[in-house]
Amino acid sequence: MESARALLDGAALDDSTVIERSLDRPELFAVLFDRYADEMYRYAARRLGAEPAEDLVAELFLVAFRGRGRYVAARADARPWLYGIATNLVSQHRRAERRRVRLMARVPADPPPEFDERSADRVTAEQLQPRLAQVLARLSAGERDLLLLVAWAELSYEDAAAALGVPVGTVRSRLHRVRAKVRRAFGGTDPLSLENTHG
Repeated sequence: MESARALLDGAALDDSTVIERSLDRPELFAVLFDRYADEMYRYAARRLGAEPAEDLVAELFLVAFRGRGRYVAARADARPWLYGIATNLVSQHRRAERRRVRLMARVPADPPPEFDERSADRVTAEQLQPRLAQVLARLSAGERDLLLLVAWAELSYEDAAAALGVPVGTVRSRLHRVRAKVRRAFGGTDPLSLENTHG
């Protein structure tokens, strides 16, 4: 009963306060899991696939729980911290990721059985997938991490910098170089539509 009440109390707190209070009341850390497990799973699944993503999310929250005493309390939002841990764990699975990306690049996209206006965007995205996978495979690990944090996880430049442990200026310059590479590979167009990110 007490732990259920603690979780309800924690639901109204910002992430930093939840982490700080979880040092004395470990059960409160479950509030962060409830808030972000689905989002972390989606990010990991896009990077590694569904099955490894489940294991990665479990490992992510274990690492975060064990390291919660080192959390920077000035950051009210724990998402960049969690994305940083997730990105490090993805790096440990890098070989499997590279094999998956190469396989995606070889698989041709099948057109949908029925075509209408609503499916036009999906067909375009499916047709771009093998080519985009080839481009991603040619990026360095750091470039790929940054691009996917901004394009898939939709982190701001500041949050991506916090997740990767680099200055915001480094994020901006790296992202500029990465986008130039992607545009060159796609004949001058940007299939990732990063213009909509804020930074």
